[in-house]
Amino acid sequence: MIHDFKSLLVTQEGPVLTVRLNSAETGNALSGEMLDELLAVLGALDDDSGIRVLVFSGAGEDFCLGGDRAEFPALLAEDPSGVGLRALGNKARRVCDALASTDAVTIARLHGGVVGAGVGLAVFCDLRVGADTCRFRLPELGLGVPPAWGGIMPRLLHEVGTARIRELILTADTFDATTAQELSILHKVVPEEQLDRAVTQWIKPLVRRSPSALRTAKLMLNAYTNVNRLADATLFDAELLSSALTVAAATRR
Repeated sequence: MIHDFKSLLVTQEGPVLTVRLNSAETGNALSGEMLDELLAVLGALDDDSGIRVLVFSGAGEDFCLGGDRAEFPALLAEDPSGVGLRALGNKARRVCDALASTDAVTIARLHGGVVGAGVGLAVFCDLRVGADTCRFRLPELGLGVPPAWGGIMPRLLHEVGTARIRELILTADTFDATTAQELSILHKVVPEEQLDRAVTQWIKPLVRRSPSALRTAKLMLNAYTNVNRLADATLFDAELLSSALTVAAATRR
């Protein structure tokens, strides 16, 4: 289960797999390469893998500062119609779908900056703990793009609520860990030096659970979460993001 990835550090201890975003020099920006590697990890999590818990963390000062905006101009230069951007958006959607549907219990261990797509990656995890120094932001509108990464909008609306998410998206304000906990973006807030202890406190009982009962519980939670989603508008997220960036690039010419 352990692979030699370029932008992830993956380690396994029994039924627990830890995936660290390992591109500290970019603020662990979610590049196409990192998304490919996340898909490889998540795609290997089946009944035979023995993995019961999947923990996500980030190297360096920040968990994740969002999507890799340095990739966007290069993808547009290769194809001004936005084909590459749509492919990138579809990768993000597949990562979030895989996170939402995996049988393993997923835990986000957050510190430093958690921005844009980093918030998306975190909220698609089942359990989320953050350092009391965490800073959160949904900056997309300030960057001239819609909040259309990986199907983040309905997930945030369901986890947090329409009124507060409307405010955070429209203002693009930074908010702290205490506010994130009040919004249910975080389940726990602890001093940074206690993050590993908090994660372990969740892991210990989870690995003692019956695998079939845990799997059934996750299936039920996912089913009840999605019961009212008769039409999934997030299927258009990649198209929306590509169109916005393509138009913005054309306007700057």
